[in-house]
Amino acid sequence: MLVLVAPGQGAQTPGFLTPWLELPGAADRVAAWSDAIGLDLAHYGTVADADAIRDTAVAQPLLVAAGLLSAAALGDIVPGAVAGHSVGEITAAVFAGVLEDAAALTLVRRRGLAMADAAAITPTGMSALLGGEPTTTIPHLERLGLTPANVNGAGQIVAAGTLEQLAALEADKPEGVRRVVPLKVAGAFHTHHMAPAVDALAHAAEALAPAEPKVTYVSNKDGQAVETGPEVLQRLVGQVANPVRWDLCMETFEKLGTTALIEVCPGGTLTGLAKRALPGVTTLALKTPDDLDAARELIAEHSA
Repeated sequence: MLVLVAPGQGAQTPGFLTPWLELPGAADRVAAWSDAIGLDLAHYGTVADADAIRDTAVAQPLLVAAGLLSAAALGDIVPGAVAGHSVGEITAAVFAGVLEDAAALTLVRRRGLAMADAAAITPTGMSALLGGEPTTTIPHLERLGLTPANVNGAGQIVAAGTLEQLAALEADKPEGVRRVVPLKVAGAFHTHHMAPAVDALAHAAEALAPAEPKVTYVSNKDGQAVETGPEVLQRLVGQVANPVRWDLCMETFEKLGTTALIEVCPGGTLTGLAKRALPGVTTLALKTPDDLDAARELIAEHSA
């Protein structure tokens, strides 16, 4: 069984969209999306520097656009299940048939702006913890007032909170944690600091008419399959202030009998986690169009 997944914020790098825009029709498609949401996606995906694409309001629509573009280049595929990490859940909602491209880009543009506004209220950030065990690390973070915002599995947890709390973490690491690595993000995503963004996103979602999922949609709220379009949309709204449980998603992939996993552009992060947590599952990350042929072969071997 094949699972198609989409990465979250932080996966973007300068110029990563450039080779994808060379595919037939890709530039026109991205131009239409850019006009619809008032953001020059081609500019940010090709010539903008790392600081420019770290901006939450830019990074999120850019990632969704890249995911949709690279998945479309694979042709018509029917994965056994889909999932996304953080903002990648909006991309996955399109893969599942819950949202159309235009609706997804409109929603993610509003999400990015709302989360950027929320992040500006209090100086906050996120740091990845390398090593350690969740049973030890999570209580330690909570004692410091931090939130385990991403529980990614394969020994990786991301802490989020104020800059003062993160500085305290540097000085007081949980037992077994080798390093604390600050992430290049603009705020404490998936925590109570994002509560104002939930309200804004809920208002934007009222204008959408989600369809029922055509394939299994695995939610990173709890790793459960979501059966209705309205519930998918509801979870997309609440997700911005709730932790990402990618570890539970991977447990579900295993229970579903997953044999292959493809991560859409800019792939690499989620396939890396899967290699460690899902031994025996064949993984492939779509980094450039050069990866498409190998991905199509994998699809042919593992699709239902």
